[in-house]
Amino acid sequence: LQLVESGGGTVQAGGSLRLSCAASGWLFDYYGIGWFRQAPGREREGVSCVSRSAGSTNFADSVKGRFTIFRDNAKKTVSLQMNNLTPEDTAVYYCAAVDYYGDNWCMKPPPSWPDFTSWGQGTQVTVSS
Repeated sequence: LQLVESGGGTVQAGGSLRLSCAASGWLFDYYGIGWFRQAPGREREGVSCVSRSAGSTNFADSVKGRFTIFRDNAKKTVSLQMNNLTPEDTAVYYCAAVDYYGDNWCMKPPPSWPDFTSWGQGTQVTVSS
């Protein structure tokens, strides 16, 4: 499975962006999808996830109430709607795929997620104050 992110850019604080993760390859609906981000000098962190059936979604505490995740298996895309952005959201955002059965994994906090096997190249999000 190959993944390509798009939709990054520069916005002012309080603005919105919608990131898209487009997949190519077979059996997209077998994969759970996660969004991650990495800011300069910081470790990569999990931001949001959606299970293969979209039966489960989850968000890091830092983005709850501001970010929403959407999955369209027919179009092989997963979108991350980001509202009320702050400078602390500035990072490179990556989507990744994991071949993992069921929904329960995505109900757990990001450090407990399984190892993701396919990664996109990332898209830069910059939020100015």
